[in-house]
Amino acid sequence: MTDSTTVPTAAAPTAAAPSGPHRATLPIVLAGVFLAGLDFFIVNVAVPALQADLHATDAQIQLVVAAYALTYGVGLVTGGRLGDLYGRRRVLALGMALFTAASVAAGAAPSAELLIAGRVVQGAAAALMAPQVLGIITTAYQGPARARAVSWYAAASGIAAVFGQLIGGLLIRADLLGLGWRACFLVNLPIGLAAALAAARLLPESKAPGRPRPDLLGLLLVTAALTALCLPLIEGRERGWPLWSLLLLAAGPLLLAAFAAQQRRLRLRGGSPSLDLTLFRERAFTAGLVAQLVFWASMASYFLVFALYLQQGRHLAPISSGLVFSVLGLGYVAASTTARHLAARIGRHAVTAGAVLRAAGLLLELWAVSGEGRSLWWLVPGLLLDGCGMGLSFAPLTATVLARVPAASAGSAGGMLTTGLQVGNALGVALIGLVFYRVLADTPGPDAVPAAFRACLLYVLAATALFALVVQALPGRERRP
Repeated sequence: MTDSTTVPTAAAPTAAAPSGPHRATLPIVLAGVFLAGLDFFIVNVAVPALQADLHATDAQIQLVVAAYALTYGVGLVTGGRLGDLYGRRRVLALGMALFTAASVAAGAAPSAELLIAGRVVQGAAAALMAPQVLGIITTAYQGPARARAVSWYAAASGIAAVFGQLIGGLLIRADLLGLGWRACFLVNLPIGLAAALAAARLLPESKAPGRPRPDLLGLLLVTAALTALCLPLIEGRERGWPLWSLLLLAAGPLLLAAFAAQQRRLRLRGGSPSLDLTLFRERAFTAGLVAQLVFWASMASYFLVFALYLQQGRHLAPISSGLVFSVLGLGYVAASTTARHLAARIGRHAVTAGAVLRAAGLLLELWAVSGEGRSLWWLVPGLLLDGCGMGLSFAPLTATVLARVPAASAGSAGGMLTTGLQVGNALGVALIGLVFYRVLADTPGPDAVPAAFRACLLYVLAATALFALVVQALPGRERRP
């Protein structure tokens, strides 16, 4: 059964879909966000094996990681707008099918060049999928049901990020059918295929009202601007910050300014801009977007250096390192699935409480890695608190922003929020890389990696404090009539 309900106006609330499709909606869209997030993190575990198997150079290995991150990050605004124009269900199903095909191509790649090509297509497909998830949640659910859906969205995002390394380690250890590292990509086949078919048949449809035309110039400008910002952040440190990376970073804000001016002119002429700039008049959206960027600048970068500490500093195997990460994941899942209840009572202060919990957890972790010969068990209390803080922050933050987004702009808003996530990832990894490798170079002996990790924990603590400050700009809890 297919529900073809279309959002009638930007201001009108979206009618709830029938109970059947609504029961299917959430697991289908969560499969999309899970796959997109998982493939951002799972490849890190597969890198040593695939490099040996494909005889890939270090530069090619960097591209295996960066190609996905770049095409994913720069395509999100375009993906969100395509969902607004042509239907979020249609674009989500297309993205899932393309992502699945690209995953098969990457898993079967006989050379590093073809693997990189597959990762490029994977990233572009993820950029089609991810914005539709928040767009569909915004238009299909209202009130408490939307809060529950956003909580599960946050849980799925966190599970993909936190457990990606464990899942990859288990797949490589199991060596299913002798696939080795290829299973990290081919595991997407059954999930993606089932989700794409279910999305096409069962999801409610929604899109912007009227018959707006695509804004090709605007999409080109925003893609160029995001490329100019993301490419240097992803590749600059690895290549020693060459001149081209600095020039691109300088060009990024100029291109964004040109994009904003073009969008205003198009709206004044009665056209259909790629991004509804009136969203930025809403304090919740603007503050939420900045908070999203800062949050992920501290989260993804932390995952990177923690994995390096466990595997290079403590000499754990990938699967053992993944098991340590699972402690963090338990706290994240427990908090993110219950955060809506606290947020309903105290509003933005729930996000602040999450930041405070995270800071406490990070301080405990800093203490645990500062002593000589301390067991990894001393990390457990800090990791649990840290995970709870992450989960308590992310879901209420996203729900607060989406609550004030008009249905007609749901796809664009979802694209912008996810863009903030990806730019935050790239920015955080670039900044923490400077800290980690500087301390690593300056510290001789076996304490080099632990010392670098301790310095990075101080960076993450500072970013968490900044996140708590930005959150104070969010509006308070809305009073119910």
